[in-house]
Amino acid sequence: MRRDNDGLWRREEIASPCIKICVIHPETRLCTGCHRSIEEIGAWSQMSAEARAEVMADLPGREALLRKRRGGRAGRAARMGATPKR
Repeated sequence: MRRDNDGLWRREEIASPCIKICVIHPETRLCTGCHRSIEEIGAWSQMSAEARAEVMADLPGREALLRKRRGGRAGRAARMGATPKR
């Protein structure tokens, strides 16, 4: 049985890429789940369809930024300009 308001809650827009794994990477400042920046996440509901499409197109290239090994304690010390303790 079809009701007249079935289409009421349907929206013609790009869905959020959120996968509910919301952890912000400390260096890249990207969400490790959806790969969006904090600014993009916060502005998503107000973004135009074109702006959302641009973000969505850019997301696959961001995955490599999050998958790169960072080198553990020695890598962190090197990035901070310190010598690792032994």
